[in-house]
Order: sequence, then structure tokens, then C-alpha cells
Amino acid sequence: MPRIPLGTIILLIVSLLIYFGVAQRVLDKLRLSDKAALGAIAALIIGGFINIPLPGGARIEASLNVGGGLVPLFLSGYLLFKTTNIERLRAFAGVIATAAAVYLAGLFLNAEPESMFISPMYLYPLVGGVVAYVIGRSRRSAFIAATMGILLFDVISYLRMITLGRPGAVIIGGGGAFDVIVIAGLLAVLLAEFIGETRERLQGGPAVRGKAPALLKRLRPLSPTKTQQEEEGEKDEPGESN
Repeated sequence: MPRIPLGTIILLIVSLLIYFGVAQRVLDKLRLSDKAALGAIAALIIGGFINIPLPGGARIEASLNVGGGLVPLFLSGYLLFKTTNIERLRAFAGVIATAAAVYLAGLFLNAEPESMFISPMYLYPLVGGVVAYVIGRSRRSAFIAATMGILLFDVISYLRMITLGRPGAVIIGGGGAFDVIVIAGLLAVLLAEFIGETRERLQGGPAVRGKAPALLKRLRPLSPTKTQQEEEGEKDEPGESN
């Protein structure tokens, strides 16, 4: 019986959460509709079975996975278009930091899976997701940093194999890397959501300073302010209507 990739299982669970409206808040922050998100998940899953051959010479078998390589690239490009300039800078910095962190994690702990105290399947997305959130901070920037950082690490590994002439096979964005990209991206967004929501509640609501007027119109306080309560009370008092 063929093994279902962990990343595919996670995507199926996320699609159910989206279908039942549980992930609506996160999708709003990512500037994605339910249909767009479900379409992206379908593209990730279906594209995970499609590999595009890449040049690698006689000793290297290389390919690019559509689901783990091209789809995250297009999705990140869309999110970059929807972000602010500061978010773009954080995203680009996060991509580099995430790729470097994943590389150093494998180097420091010895990249051989049998000699590591934790499987790379969990180590790389854990390191990548945390670093991506710390640098990216927002949901969109964190997702871009996590997915593109892991993908950049994959690309660098492919280029190193060609440069050094090491024989082997590599699938950019495919195989185990597909699971890592999905887990890292989801972890980064969840950290941004949980920590961002906690900060908003601790400060009494979302920050409004420096925000665009169009965005402020859609913000709702966590609880009615004293002024709002007084206004509602005045409207309910008899004899005050014109």
C-alpha cells in the first residue's frame, strides 16, 4: 500500500478546516478567499505528483516538483503583491535567514538522518518555521519566508551537487522537501496567528497607529469601549429621539 505523504495529509486537514470556516480569520490576513485557498491546496496536492526534468549531467538526476516548487513560488508571488513594503523587506530577509538556518541546522547536527537526534522531517520545518516567523512577523511575510526559504535551500543543494559534480538525485520541492515546505509554511503562519492574536488581546485590541483608514474601518474592538457603551445607552433613553 503506497504511503501518503505527511504534507498531503496536512493539506487535506487544512482544506476541511477551510471548508467548515474555521480558518477564515487566517485567510483574511493572507488576503485569500476560500475558493482561492482550496484551489491552491488542490494545486499543491496534484502538482506534488508532477516533476519537471532539470539539467544535471550524466551523474545527477534532477527535477523540479510542481506542487512543492512552482505552486509555492506563484503563491508567494501573489502574497508579495498584496503586502506592504516593510513586509516585503521582512519576507526577503526571512527567506535568506530561513535557508541559512536550515543549512546550519543540518550542518551542525550532521545531515545524516541516522546520526541526528531528531528526524530532518521535523527538524527542518521546525527551524525554518520559527526563524521565518521571527524575521517575517506578519502572516504573509512568515509564510513567504518559510516556504521560499526551504525552497531556496533545495535550490542551493542542487547547485552544489552540479558544481561539485557529486552523483545523486535531487527533486527541488519534491519528496521529503514537499512535506518540509508544507509544515514550515503552516507552522510559520500558526505562530504569527497565535502570537499576533495574543499580543492584540494583551494590548486591548489591534494597533491602529500608522494603519490605513480603509483598514481601520474594518477593525472591530475586542469589547465595546466606554464611549460606545455610553452612546448606546443615550440612544436607548426615552425622550431623547428627535
